[in-house]
Amino acid sequence: MTLTIHIDDTAPPFEQVRAQISEQARSGALPVGYRLPTVRGLAESLGLAANTVAKAYRALEADGVIETRGRNGTFVAAAGAAAERELAAAAQAYADRARRLGITRDDALAAARDALRAAYGG
Repeated sequence: MTLTIHIDDTAPPFEQVRAQISEQARSGALPVGYRLPTVRGLAESLGLAANTVAKAYRALEADGVIETRGRNGTFVAAAGAAAERELAAAAQAYADRARRLGITRDDALAAARDALRAAYGG
């Protein structure tokens, strides 16, 4: 696992850690079951406070990317199915909300495309 913290990045260090681990897990660079370093170990290797790494791990766990198994450690979770289910639920909630607001299907799709463009850049 290779992580790089950029001091002049606008994203805070915990978000950089979260985003890089998430991307590596989703791309397969960190396979399911891969044991992550301890919070303290990763914090030391990156020159960050332990609380910064702990915050990133909590966010990753909430996203279903990693799972903590008590004293056994923290591992990359089999998040594919969970992520797809969460995405489907979010899409359904969006569709339901747009319909309740009286937004047309085309306008709802356009709004979703704009949000995705903003989130993913371009």
